[in-house]
Amino acid sequence: MQYQQEQDYTRKLDAGLWRRVIGYMKPYHRHLIAIMATMAVSALCDTIFPLLTREAIDTFIGSGQTAGRAWFVARYIGTVLLQSACIFTFCQICGRAECGINRHIRKLAFKRLEELSFSYYDQTPVGFIISRMTSDTSRIGETVAWGLVDLFWSGAYILITAIAMLLLNARMALLVLSVMPVIAVTAVWFQKRILASYREVRKTNSQITGAFNEGIMGAKTSKTLVREEANAKEFSVLTGKMRTSSIRAAVFSALFYPIVISLGSIATALVLQRGGTEVFSASGIVTVGTLAAFVQYSTGIFEPVSNIARIFADLQASQAAAERVVSLLETEPEIFDTPEVIEKFGDSFSPKKENWPDIKGDIEFDHVSFHYSTGEEVLEDFSLKVKAGQTVALVGETGSGKSTIVNLICRFYEPTKGVIRIDGEDYRSRSILWLQAHLGYVLQQPHLFSGTIRENIRFGRLDATDREIEAACRAVDAEDFILKMDKGYDSEVGEGGSRLSTGQKQLISFARALIAKPAIFVLDEATSSVDTQTEQKLQAAISVALTGRTSFIIAHRLSTIRSADLILVIKGGKIIERGTHAELLGQRGYYYTLYANQFREEGEKRAWEEGASA
Repeated sequence: MQYQQEQDYTRKLDAGLWRRVIGYMKPYHRHLIAIMATMAVSALCDTIFPLLTREAIDTFIGSGQTAGRAWFVARYIGTVLLQSACIFTFCQICGRAECGINRHIRKLAFKRLEELSFSYYDQTPVGFIISRMTSDTSRIGETVAWGLVDLFWSGAYILITAIAMLLLNARMALLVLSVMPVIAVTAVWFQKRILASYREVRKTNSQITGAFNEGIMGAKTSKTLVREEANAKEFSVLTGKMRTSSIRAAVFSALFYPIVISLGSIATALVLQRGGTEVFSASGIVTVGTLAAFVQYSTGIFEPVSNIARIFADLQASQAAAERVVSLLETEPEIFDTPEVIEKFGDSFSPKKENWPDIKGDIEFDHVSFHYSTGEEVLEDFSLKVKAGQTVALVGETGSGKSTIVNLICRFYEPTKGVIRIDGEDYRSRSILWLQAHLGYVLQQPHLFSGTIRENIRFGRLDATDREIEAACRAVDAEDFILKMDKGYDSEVGEGGSRLSTGQKQLISFARALIAKPAIFVLDEATSSVDTQTEQKLQAAISVALTGRTSFIIAHRLSTIRSADLILVIKGGKIIERGTHAELLGQRGYYYTLYANQFREEGEKRAWEEGASA
């Protein structure tokens, strides 16, 4: 298996990226502010304890004074209670923030996925999208919620502690703070290597998710090709790559933390040496209580420094996840409505249906050209006029442009040149939802959603009644097999319709399209995957369903399009023949050759089947 490469990210740790991430969390800004405030108060409490220790040693232990002990005890207990309240509060807020942020980002990402054009899904494997929506968003929520706790506590503690030390003894304070530049240089050296390693981890994780998806979706193919052992070996190589990257990242992170601790120990030793000398000097500038407070500060200040170093590493690791999620959130759809169109007709999430014009179904291609983002030209100077209610069949070899034509009609893609008009108006002057709400689309490989048959058909029109659903199923001759199932219309179809045959899924898909009462119908090889008996049922339903509707049929079996009003033979993105079935046979051209070959093959197949049954 060849696993598609994930997008590479090479930027350095980017504060702007994290500002954008925080911006996406607007509903939780109050939670984040509350976390910052709580952590600042908690840090203040932590810096008060060494000062209380200093007071206890110098006032009560050193001099033996007893007056004021009750007030001292009250202050100490009050500080403990305040800190406990802060800890309880931030744990509660952080838990809510983490879950809420994950939910909110996934909601935004899902909405963006709903807005993105078909081209995004053509180019992006499902596994990569799932990785962004699950593990990457979880990593961001955890980093922001809990990382913010440690970051603001650590920052506030360092600032307040530095001020307290400078006020107590400036020279000893400078000894402690002199180690900070060394830590900064160390952090810069490590951050490049940690970030590169974690980017590779996140990239490989997306590939593994994609491999899982492909392995599950292609399980039957793998078994029939006896690919189990080969797939396992290839998957092992991929997971081994992630293991190597993860170990490299863990080693750099593990080295970073003890180096910071070692530097902190050096600073503590300097404080003890300098402070101890001054305690026993004749001047007595430094008291025992002050020295004890400094030892607490010098050992304590490097815990938040270590925390910041760890948070820095976590941010580096999480930036790879943040880059992927933000890239999804900021991906712009290639097909979109203009602000003027949205103002008048609404968008997919807030439609203004009262302003929608009726649709008759006249369709015109006016010198349309189209090429994909790869540059491959599919249609060139294509023109066509279809009157409302006409049935147009598209015939041609694979890659000739048949599916591209119907995708342009449905506005899944838009012309790179020329204009497509519906009822005489450029369809870009109407909303995407307006057009697609009037479409009925039946695919060669229909997709059913997990749920019941009734629920799947109701996807076509959410306000459809049970009576309308049953009528649509009778119209496509699907009711017989539905009523034979254990729960009838309330039978589960399974994931992707796995509990139904291909023909049964096709009939359900057709009923789902029919119930929407579309003005434009598209059948993309809709009968190619069903047996002859089911095809006959569908043909009878199609002839009724397409009456009065503009219809486009992409056909492989030419026998299914003999009644079409217009048959277009497409080759290389151009119409090489057009006419009715009888007219094209009379021309004895490309269509005649295709039909004659198929007629002969089908005759041979029927003869074989009759012989086998005899």
